[in-house]
Amino acid sequence: MRRVVVKVGSAVLTQNDAIALQRMRNLVDFLAELRKENEVILVSSGAVAAGYTALRLDRAILQNKQALASIGQPILMNKYAKKFAEHDILTAQVLVTAANFNDDDECRRVKDTIDTLLSNGVIPIINENDATTTKELVVGDNDQLSAYVAKHTASSLLIILSDIDAYYDKDPRKFEDAKILKIVNSIDADELEKDANPNSTFATGGIITKLKAANYLLTHNIDMVLTSGYDLSNIRSLMLEGEHRGGTLFTRGF
Repeated sequence: MRRVVVKVGSAVLTQNDAIALQRMRNLVDFLAELRKENEVILVSSGAVAAGYTALRLDRAILQNKQALASIGQPILMNKYAKKFAEHDILTAQVLVTAANFNDDDECRRVKDTIDTLLSNGVIPIINENDATTTKELVVGDNDQLSAYVAKHTASSLLIILSDIDAYYDKDPRKFEDAKILKIVNSIDADELEKDANPNSTFATGGIITKLKAANYLLTHNIDMVLTSGYDLSNIRSLMLEGEHRGGTLFTRGF
């Protein structure tokens, strides 16, 4: 079976300072179908947003964001567990940091844990350990983390479900004639040096972090799909029907 990593961002999982439960349900329903023919690993943002639903702390203060992450992580996992349980699927929480992927022994331990979970039919739900690490909360993102996960778990594909529905030839918010680049084989260095511009209160990334993730995976011959997390019709079409209708596929293949 092909091993697939699916990353969902805070912008998709939250709406009006709350967890977007219908979007989460749609995601879980899709993943339940996807795992019939694939091994599925989920990388999920949303802990800080989930924590904010329980305690309204000022998110501009780093210590508050860490506290919100620690409050929100079990809230988020509980919601996932209940929705996956409707499909008789067991979930597991795997908290990591980017530093885990800088050490061969730690990489091996992470992969061994994920291998064991998958071999027993469990969906691993991975998140940055925001309660104890600061780097990702300040400047990082789960896009790069999900790319590390894909590479170090021997996955063949990363799917990023985002508020950004594809990679365009120009900024679609500024240019009405912007066109989706459906297949991308390489990324210009200039594109990787621009500043990230996240759209959501809880998001830390933007198109640049997604391009950096794609570029990292391209160098390791791993494909990546960037598509909408609001409307899953394009990713369902690609993954379940084999038809590429929308979104961008980053691949070395042609």
